[in-house]
Amino acid sequence: MLTLGIDIGSTTTKAVILKNGTEIVASSVSAVAVGTRGVFDAVDLAFHDSGITPEDISCIVATGYGREMYRNADHRISELTCHAIGAYQLIPGIRTIVDIGGQDAKVIYLNDQGQMTGFVMNDKCAAGTGRFLDVMANILTLNVSQLADIAEKSGNPVRISNTCTVFAESEVISRLAGGADIPDVVAGICESVASRVAMLAKRNPVVKKVCMTGGVAQNRAIRTSLSHYLGVDILWHEKSQLMGAIGAAIYGFRKMQE
Repeated sequence: MLTLGIDIGSTTTKAVILKNGTEIVASSVSAVAVGTRGVFDAVDLAFHDSGITPEDISCIVATGYGREMYRNADHRISELTCHAIGAYQLIPGIRTIVDIGGQDAKVIYLNDQGQMTGFVMNDKCAAGTGRFLDVMANILTLNVSQLADIAEKSGNPVRISNTCTVFAESEVISRLAGGADIPDVVAGICESVASRVAMLAKRNPVVKKVCMTGGVAQNRAIRTSLSHYLGVDILWHEKSQLMGAIGAAIYGFRKMQE
């Protein structure tokens, strides 16, 4: 049985086709915003790369920021639920999930059966989100994927004290003008994101195991800093960016079994 999970985020769309709720047979990531043709392009790419047709799909589940806009879905569910389902299957025993998205940051708490017991979310400010990293990378004329490698070259991370992205942007420019080394500035940026997310996570008891999901999970400098601030190991999976779409596809498989 094939199911399709589509995670329509604020900055990227992820599509995953699962076989029998476990095996990834196709996936795609498209850097497009909600409300654009790119959502359909991401789905089309997953079909094209795998040779699977829409008629082969038993169930389509949409999640994420723009899930209500995808009319071809059989079900539409919260990204909180999908990240919980996906993370618990790919990283068994996980109890706390940190998901840093393009426009918000979420911490999801699970019981020992993998069921969500609560969550906290920062959706009022771009600080501590993927958007914050995008803005800072743009100032430094870097690709956001380069940040972790550059941060690891730092010997003295610069402290970014402003919590507002606009003011933090000015602060970074000021630091550079003052002669700060780029690796130190990048390390400070990564630590700034981690510290803000850690404060969010600590609103409730953080129970091990802890993992990161979402695209920012690929940044090992942020994972390392977050581990320091929370005092726990931070796990992640190479498919972390796809976690919401994976969870959606698993949900679809379970609904078909019912």
